[in-house]
Amino acid sequence: MANEICFNTMHLEKPWTLESYLSVGGYQAWKKILAEKTPPEEIIAELKTSALRGRGGAGFPTGLKWSFMPRNSPGQKYIVCNSDEGEPGTFKDRDILRYNPHALIEGMAIAGYTIGATVGYNYMRGEFWEPYDRFEGALEEARRAGFLGKNIMGSGVDFELHSHLGAGAYICGEETALLESLEGKKGQPRFKPPFPASYGLYGRPTTINNTETLASVPLILKNGGRWFLELGKPNNGGTKIFSVSGHVNKPGNYEVAMGTPFSRLLEMAGGVSGGRKLKAVIPGGSSVPVVPGDVMMGVTMDYDSIAKAGSMLGAGSVIIMDDTTCMVRLLARIAHFYYEESCGQCTPCREGTGWLSRVIHRIEHGQGKQDDLDMLVDVSNKIQGRTICALGDAAALPVISFIKHFREEFQYHIDHRQCMVGHHAGHASATLRAGAA
Repeated sequence: MANEICFNTMHLEKPWTLESYLSVGGYQAWKKILAEKTPPEEIIAELKTSALRGRGGAGFPTGLKWSFMPRNSPGQKYIVCNSDEGEPGTFKDRDILRYNPHALIEGMAIAGYTIGATVGYNYMRGEFWEPYDRFEGALEEARRAGFLGKNIMGSGVDFELHSHLGAGAYICGEETALLESLEGKKGQPRFKPPFPASYGLYGRPTTINNTETLASVPLILKNGGRWFLELGKPNNGGTKIFSVSGHVNKPGNYEVAMGTPFSRLLEMAGGVSGGRKLKAVIPGGSSVPVVPGDVMMGVTMDYDSIAKAGSMLGAGSVIIMDDTTCMVRLLARIAHFYYEESCGQCTPCREGTGWLSRVIHRIEHGQGKQDDLDMLVDVSNKIQGRTICALGDAAALPVISFIKHFREEFQYHIDHRQCMVGHHAGHASATLRAGAA
């Protein structure tokens, strides 16, 4: 979702309405595509120029992803939006659905046209009742206005879009588990290959993108790929919404240019609450490695810079921790989350996440053993890269990084049977609760 719409509609009483969206140039890109019969190859070329990368966490180039679809092959094809947003610390997509749903509808319609799909599905997290309700209302407005349906605006193009509400399972944020759930099956990841572009929803070619990714498409096509690219930096085009939570004075969603210094983002969020010292940052949601605060202050908010710092941008879920945070307790909460959310299909994940959770819980409660830390790293390494989907990695990477950067805290728990940061340990649980808000 790009700056122009996000900024202007905030001045309107009901920014989620069709009237509001049209007032800032909404559906202009879609109408132009339909009127001019824009070749799909031109749309894909603009997206490649824009350097738009998947905003759901993987960061895969969107134009390249769309080009994988065999659009001229016979039979039904699908475009699917992943609005599951179950990652602790992430809360941007729900605000797009609540306040700017028409940008997503237009983006999905354009995507459907480009890949040759006449049907789309928006899969939303089970707890998202208000966003679901808003999106359903926007769909009705778009249909009445003639932007969806059969022979749209006399163009001969058909596109219909449907909402689907999940049941709150974290695993369904993985794209193939999402497809299984959408088909009415148990939400478990599929083996790949085949990839969704060749065998997706109902066995048909399917392209899956994140909410923010698809909502960014209309303005890119309206203003040009070069315009979007220059908002950010090479290989990291455009703007990005960062969900900032934890120990900050003004938690919330902040849309900034890719490449913005982390220090500037922290300043926008009001700085560390209570004027305390920044201890650590999880820059992309609970599944990515933690970064020490002093290292993070030298990082810019883009895929490449955060990768150099040893972590991942992920979905842009920035969890801030001050010096009162007990890293052992925080990791115990994260590990328990992945243990609870494992679908149980892969043995390393099903059994390994339980081991991680139990051992960290033991350390946190003053019952740790001297060889526990090495065992945790060993178990994590045996999970990582050995599962069908990335949930195993999501459980392992935080453990490895927490022990790497804050080993002395874990060792202190083992040696002294108590927390290094004393009575402030309770703040760790508040940090993660705030991050999951």
